[in-house]
Amino acid sequence: MTLHAITVLGHDRPGIIAETTGVLADLGLNLEDSTMTLLRGHFAMMLLCAGDVAGADVEEALAPLAADGSLTVAVREVPTEEAASAAGPSYVLTVHGGDRPGIVSAVVAEVARAGGNITDLTTRLSGRLYLLIAEVDLPSTADPEDVAAALRTAGAELGVEASLRPVESDDL
Repeated sequence: MTLHAITVLGHDRPGIIAETTGVLADLGLNLEDSTMTLLRGHFAMMLLCAGDVAGADVEEALAPLAADGSLTVAVREVPTEEAASAAGPSYVLTVHGGDRPGIVSAVVAEVARAGGNITDLTTRLSGRLYLLIAEVDLPSTADPEDVAAALRTAGAELGVEASLRPVESDDL
C-alpha cells in the first residue's frame, strides 16, 4: 500500500474538492487525512491517500484539474509511519492583537522550545486585527504554566495577547 501526499492550490471555484476526490476514488485510493481552506480567494488542499497506485498514475489522473492553469496539483509518495502516540495533553493556543510581522514565528518558537508539537494552526487577518488559533501537544515533561508564561511574554513583546488552555472534550 502506497501513501500519497497530494496538494491542490489555486484560484477558488466551485467543484474543486468534488472533482479531486472523485478522481482519487475512481483510482481506488482511500482518503485518510485532509485539510482544505480558502486563503483570500485562493484554494488550498492537502490530502493523504493510500492505495495500490503509482504516484505517476495519480499525477496523470489529476492533470486535467490543472489543465487551464488556475490550479497547481502535486503528488508525492510518502513513507508510511506509525502514528505517534500523544506524549501529553493537548492545548489550544490563541493569539490576537494588532497585525505585524513575526507573530507566528515568535509564538511557535516558544512551543518548540518546550518540545511541543503544533498539530493544527489557523490564522486570520481582519483589518488590522490578527488572530491565530493552534492545537498544541506538549510533552508530559513540559510544565504548561511555564509554556503559557513564555507565550504571554513573547506576545507582550509583539503587542498581542497570547493564551494557552487545555483542550476541553467539547473542543473536539
